[in-house]
Amino acid sequence: MAKLSEISLASHLKERLVQGHPWVYRNHVPPELKLATGTWVKLRCGGWTGFGLWDNNGPIALRIFSRKQLPDPRWLKEQVQLAWELRSPLRQSGCTAYRWLFGEGDGLPGLTVDLYGEFAVVQTYMESATVLLEGLIAALQATTSLKGILLRSQHATELDKSEIGRETEGKTRLLWGQSPPGQLTVQEYDLQFSVNLQTGQKTGLFLDHRENRRYVQGISSGRSVLNCFAYTGAFSLYALKGGASQVTSVDIGKGLAEAATTNLKLNGLDPDRHTFVTADCFEVLNRYVQQGHTFDLIILDPPSFAKSKQNRYAAVRAYTKLNALALKCLVPNGLLVTASCTSQVSPEAFREMLAAAGGMNDRRLQIIHEAGQPLDHPVPAAFPEGRYLKFVVAKVSKNS
Repeated sequence: MAKLSEISLASHLKERLVQGHPWVYRNHVPPELKLATGTWVKLRCGGWTGFGLWDNNGPIALRIFSRKQLPDPRWLKEQVQLAWELRSPLRQSGCTAYRWLFGEGDGLPGLTVDLYGEFAVVQTYMESATVLLEGLIAALQATTSLKGILLRSQHATELDKSEIGRETEGKTRLLWGQSPPGQLTVQEYDLQFSVNLQTGQKTGLFLDHRENRRYVQGISSGRSVLNCFAYTGAFSLYALKGGASQVTSVDIGKGLAEAATTNLKLNGLDPDRHTFVTADCFEVLNRYVQQGHTFDLIILDPPSFAKSKQNRYAAVRAYTKLNALALKCLVPNGLLVTASCTSQVSPEAFREMLAAAGGMNDRRLQIIHEAGQPLDHPVPAAFPEGRYLKFVVAKVSKNS
């Protein structure tokens, strides 16, 4: 075995490293350092030591995996098992779809694993993940019975060079076992969902909103509901299950209306209480404002409006515009259910945005519920970057 490369880091990084932050940015490593992507490195910073994986591209040069040892198959299996045990309450509640591994949140930075029944979907966010795949496949298989393991990656060019996985289908690569059916049915509490693991966004279902959907079920009875950016209608199904009088789902995506209808049929929900509008959500909200069309409860779950810090202010403006439009479509004392998956916008900034949107409409917003990420999306205390999801429910009334 080749000698392990060692890197000494500047002393001002020690406090953050001791606390457990899993990243070392490129501007914090010697500029002359030349290593191959996927090289394991031993890091030193004062009396602190750690073991990280090197990447040549992107702002993050090193992701730290362990303080104690160079990660090996046994270590990887232990991390996977710990993550499996953490999700035990979800399995006991009858959920067959959840995030099994949440990257940095489970001590395995740069990758995630979503479980859908007997199929696991691995997603990687760094080129160096190639060196982990063989051990990860073995660890997943050793933990539970699986029929297949799939891979999604933003680094397909590098992964094509790997001998692991020789079959690709659309956006996915089959790593091991058999491919899932085109439509796979999974359980989430008392509801079923049809998911497409090969082409669906977020590997088929937005798993991080599971508990938030359940909350919406509890506040929907007798209400007319507008669900914007509905995707395949998961929030809409929970609202209908909770007794909503009428639900309108809006999304511009092709084929989503049909997918939502499939999910309604799976759960025996009344299709006459549901309408799917295939259109741009901003345009639909503007039209409803002009028509004076109002709802008792409006759900806003847009895609991320910012991919970098440079887009943060543009994202806040977009959220403000969206929420201000929605407020115009709420009945007096209606409920606004609004979310953001933009990591660049903090929970504090999101609440400030809501206050601004309320001020623009002479509306008072009383936050009655607020949530971050669920059990299967844990956030290390030393890694605030991992807290991306904001979910707020507010009662909206006119200022007195």
